[in-house]
Amino acid sequence: MPEFDLDSFKKTWQEQPVQKKYGSDEILQMLNRKSRNYVKYIFWISVAEFLFFTLVGLFYIIQGREANSFLNILDRLGVQKTPELELTFDNIYLVLKIVSLSVTAYFVFRFYQNYSGIKVEENLKKFILKIIQFKKTVNAFILINIALLVTFTSIFTIFIFYILNTQNIEITNSTIVGFIAGTVISTVFTVLMVWLYYRVVYGIIIKKLDRNLTQLKEIDSQEI
Repeated sequence: MPEFDLDSFKKTWQEQPVQKKYGSDEILQMLNRKSRNYVKYIFWISVAEFLFFTLVGLFYIIQGREANSFLNILDRLGVQKTPELELTFDNIYLVLKIVSLSVTAYFVFRFYQNYSGIKVEENLKKFILKIIQFKKTVNAFILINIALLVTFTSIFTIFIFYILNTQNIEITNSTIVGFIAGTVISTVFTVLMVWLYYRVVYGIIIKKLDRNLTQLKEIDSQEI
């Protein structure tokens, strides 16, 4: 998608004095329309993410693969598998999955509100404020997703130590250190991957939106 150069566009119109005012309006409408499209792209990406993670979550719940993976970790630590243990884990996993999907669904709704609330023909100041609010919503979405990832990992880690204590299982210090180190490293790696994903997928669009926002502010300052 070619970049829109405000200065070049304005210079072209300035060479046609009779149509100068019309040119400013045309620039404004084009920037507004492009900005609204960028918001729409993020909205549809978030919808696709919500549907994808919902389907993946349902698949893992039905297949029980997440439970088996977690129980295998407990097994290596010497934990005895019991129906109560499996039920407790299933309940915790279900609650966390519902929380995660609920948060994503909320932000999908917020993105839709942002998109539907942005009007191309709207007052420039209001338009700029709505774009800024949309950027804040995107940043909140990214940060909350990372916070949820860290929180969920912490909950499962605490649950593991709770089970070890309940079953009076003693493990060596080296095992504890290795387990904690592995958990921290895998969590940091996952957070970096999530951040990189949002940085690439959302960041590219936000960068273009920032460029449009800068140009809109320039137009707004010239009209004062």
